[in-house]
Amino acid sequence: MIETERLLLRPLRVEDVHAFVALHADARVNRFVGAYSHEQASERLVSIERQWAERGHGLCAVELKSSGEFIGRCGLNYWEAFDEVELGWTLRAESWGHGYATEAARSCLEWGFATLDVDRFTAMIRPGNTPSVRVADRLGFSPLREDILKGNPVTVYSLDRPARS
Repeated sequence: MIETERLLLRPLRVEDVHAFVALHADARVNRFVGAYSHEQASERLVSIERQWAERGHGLCAVELKSSGEFIGRCGLNYWEAFDEVELGWTLRAESWGHGYATEAARSCLEWGFATLDVDRFTAMIRPGNTPSVRVADRLGFSPLREDILKGNPVTVYSLDRPARS
């Protein structure tokens, strides 16, 4: 569990399937990350639970501390095809504009550098997703390369591990 000033982040579980489907059902959200059927979401959540068990990290549910309300997902996802750990964030449209994505992503980034033996994290952002580019910029990410993820073009941003003092 990661706690920030306003948020609680905990590993996503199969029991989150309804909230996960609802998050991705909004056209404002899924235009960059895609929608999930109940079956697809269940399969994705099983793989997220497996990643937590096998790698010690994965995607988290993002909840408001004040109410416990599920507002999205954020966390670290290992992509075998790239041999990279991506920091990703997806929040409900009603939660945009409050700094929650940056707050959640920053906490996952700090946790990841403190916990994992990696030299950098990436963030894969689809063309036109200006709000996510702004979050990546605020976190210190910079463009690394253009690539293809699940058949879609992405700009891969990266952030190197800070120098250890």
